[in-house]
Amino acid sequence: MADQKLQTKNRSPGRPPRTDSFGKASDLRDSILDHAELAFAEAGFEGANLREIASLAGVNQALIRYYFGSKADLFDECFRRRGGVLAGHRHVNLDRLLEISENPSVEDLVFAYLKPQWDMKYSSPNGAAFVAMQARLHAEPEEHALRLRREVYDASVKRYISALSQALPQVPKDIISVRMAFLVGAYLFMLNDLGRISDLTEGHLTSFGKDEMLDQLVRFLAAGLRAPV
Repeated sequence: MADQKLQTKNRSPGRPPRTDSFGKASDLRDSILDHAELAFAEAGFEGANLREIASLAGVNQALIRYYFGSKADLFDECFRRRGGVLAGHRHVNLDRLLEISENPSVEDLVFAYLKPQWDMKYSSPNGAAFVAMQARLHAEPEEHALRLRREVYDASVKRYISALSQALPQVPKDIISVRMAFLVGAYLFMLNDLGRISDLTEGHLTSFGKDEMLDQLVRFLAAGLRAPV
């Protein structure tokens, strides 16, 4: 009890604890991150501002700065939160495949890698917002964007490159790595519904359902990974 009183006394007035036994502070942080995610997806990093995010979250800017620091820090935390979940699901999918077979097919590996992103996009407005936010970040060549992507995704991506190298021993690992970059670019483009399907098919196809889109993309990307060197 004495320790609890001392902690309460030492905390600055008006500032909630970063965490508590009931998770209230964590809930507030998640609420801020949810609203920030939507703002960054809609306006990009430059267009979004802390005042708007604070208003949407029902807090003041000072509280956002207390929890996250600068706008750049808030953006990074948004990306790490959901990107970490995405990378984690990819690890789990690969583990399950390797439990079934020591050498999964290329199609199974591509599907295992892409499926978590598809599930996330269609899970909620925030899941879709993260997809848009991620696409924006992948278009940024700055060192900060590259560092953040490495931090969140490299471990899972490199595991898939190794697995694909075993499935495709005739293709050098360096070439597999380059083709993995092609894979990322293709799926991000298609996942963001850029409307080119209708244009290129002269209106014969306006869109695919999400499952059919994923199936077609897996077939296309697997063929590309197998292509002769």
